[in-house]
Amino acid sequence: MTALSLAGASLAANNFGDTRSGGLAGPMGLFIISLLAIGTILLIRNMNKRLRRLPHEFPAGGPGLREKLKSSGPPAENATDQEDGGRP
Repeated sequence: MTALSLAGASLAANNFGDTRSGGLAGPMGLFIISLLAIGTILLIRNMNKRLRRLPHEFPAGGPGLREKLKSSGPPAENATDQEDGGRP
């Protein structure tokens, strides 16, 4: 054999080690992808159920709602901001 054929044979050889030790990679990948698919399906079903419970139209926030909000006052954490002109 010539040196070129020996170099070609050494490059074509499987130098990735023992292929039997990595035999679990395929089933483990399938298991992880299956879990992700099941999780996605469950999340989509839950989101659809919640969207169906929402009303088709929300009530308009007319003047009655604004008066209720003004009379209730600002939240406790924003009370100090309102006293000094709203500046931090």
